[in-house]
Amino acid sequence: MFAPLRDKSLTGFAPKGMLFPSPLQAAGLSNGVDMDLILFYLRKLFTVLKNEVLVLPSRVVVILFFLILLLLPVFTKDTYLLRIFTLTSIFAILAASWDLLSGFTGQMNFGHALFFGVGAYGAALLNKYVGIPPWGTIPLGALGAVLAGLIIGVPCLRLRGTYLALTTLAFPIILMGIVFALPDLTGGELGISGIARLAGSRVADYYIAVVVMLGLSTIMWKITDSNTGIIFHAIREDELAVRAAGINTTRYKLLAFCLSGFFAGISGGLYAHFMRIAGPSTLEVSMSFTVVIWAIFGGIVTIYGPVGAVFILFPLLEFMRFWQEYRTLMFACVVLLILLYMPDGLFRWLRDKIEKECPRCKIRNIATRDTCRVCTAPLD
Repeated sequence: MFAPLRDKSLTGFAPKGMLFPSPLQAAGLSNGVDMDLILFYLRKLFTVLKNEVLVLPSRVVVILFFLILLLLPVFTKDTYLLRIFTLTSIFAILAASWDLLSGFTGQMNFGHALFFGVGAYGAALLNKYVGIPPWGTIPLGALGAVLAGLIIGVPCLRLRGTYLALTTLAFPIILMGIVFALPDLTGGELGISGIARLAGSRVADYYIAVVVMLGLSTIMWKITDSNTGIIFHAIREDELAVRAAGINTTRYKLLAFCLSGFFAGISGGLYAHFMRIAGPSTLEVSMSFTVVIWAIFGGIVTIYGPVGAVFILFPLLEFMRFWQEYRTLMFACVVLLILLYMPDGLFRWLRDKIEKECPRCKIRNIATRDTCRVCTAPLD
């Protein structure tokens, strides 16, 4: 009834006609299945790259941008250069968070430094007085910025345009007054110093800032590409029509304030631990207006525009320190030229030059094509 297998020492006996594989054979089958699975995903990745990424210049530029940032420390260990790009990454999160609120929902916020300052002071206070390490203080400081977003959002929901902008401008000034009124807790004009470093080395600081920036920018872009992002954009275009469609615009505007506050708070916490100080400079009015300049320079309602603008303007301003007398003038001229000749922003202008949008299916195509790559409709 039973027939022995060829290798009794390994498998013993098995029913006749049902030969079970030995452990060595099973291992071989498992390795074969794993290799087939790996090859399947590699083919899938290649297909996505070929059909979705490499067909558009803008997506190729984004991939190159990711690779350059991730591989920069491999080619240079210059601490000054790494410091510049670490700060650039931190401020890129801040600029993108402003675009998420003001660009997409139209809630013009001239006091965005409040979220940045709350995140910085929250992280510094928790680290210095409670002893929580940076990986805990940064998200907790961001939650404090979310609370600040609620505090701002509730009274500002009834305001629009100039009145909203001026009201939001007042909040960081109020918080700065509180900071000066409690010097024993906040350090007053000197700020809170001596807090823990973000990481043990400049390269580690760089990678933490860059990876967090790339991750949060991707998340913000996915939010704006979701149904929530569509509602944000609709509120910006015509809030009355959105209300008529039965959508609670109050809830979505509060959500925008909280999300923007969270991401800006993350950038504030990163800044405080990287610089090892949280001071009144994080709440200055000039910080709020600098963020607005970055966003408009790159192109609002994009997320990638403000990020790209920071990576151009912040290093440019830093390298201009050699010409201190003309630094601010040259910076102002660059910004003015872009705003005059590219009112939609530098990166939106560049994208419109190298890509076309299909009038039928709204899919973007490379500018050299005559027909859409999806629906074959003629491109204007």
